[in-house]
Amino acid sequence: FLFLVFYLVMIYSDRPGYPFPTAPPVDPFAKIRVDDCGKTKGCFRYGKPGCNAETCDYFLSYRRIGADVEFELSADTDGWVAVGFSSDKKMGGDDVMACVHDDNGRVRIQHFYNVGQWAKEIQRNPARDEEGVFENNRVTCRFKRPVYVPREETIVDLHLSWYYLFAWGPAIQGSITRHDIDSPPVSERVVSIYKYEDIFMPSAAYQTFSSPFCLLLIVALTFYLLMGTP
Repeated sequence: FLFLVFYLVMIYSDRPGYPFPTAPPVDPFAKIRVDDCGKTKGCFRYGKPGCNAETCDYFLSYRRIGADVEFELSADTDGWVAVGFSSDKKMGGDDVMACVHDDNGRVRIQHFYNVGQWAKEIQRNPARDEEGVFENNRVTCRFKRPVYVPREETIVDLHLSWYYLFAWGPAIQGSITRHDIDSPPVSERVVSIYKYEDIFMPSAAYQTFSSPFCLLLIVALTFYLLMGTP
């Protein structure tokens, strides 16, 4: 039998245009769809008005799939992107899921718990069906975690509503470091996985002319220019 296999290999390997069969290609990371935001999934966008999952400073989506919640995260960073589930909008005592780009080019999904102002990695990781990619200087990932979990301090039940903490930053040898901005964005109100919204939050660069003081200043300058100087 082994001789027959060897004989067939030798025959077909000599035939031009008859290459050996190759392993099927690995499915590429499916791009995040934003046209579903507010319809079949909830989304948060932080950055320039009109940005999407490939151009926002930070992007997150969530949707229920059976007994799980699927999350999609993306951020303009070469390190890590994360979402935290908080009861008070503040860092400390939070369940955190992070997608980390390591030195081998892989994106790994890790579980953390915020102890004060630093994140402690937790070995018990509720994530499954994990996938991630680093492209165009962006870390993007997708994973699921169960809605209900046994009572555990470091893993929250997602059927309850939580404030979502959004953060991203650099990594050193696959370990996360301090987030990119001093005050990362937070959801304005608690988030329910049973309600799909499409929420946009302008980054600091696009908040300048939206404050009441700046609007008043613009009105005053416009009036001054229209009236002219004495």
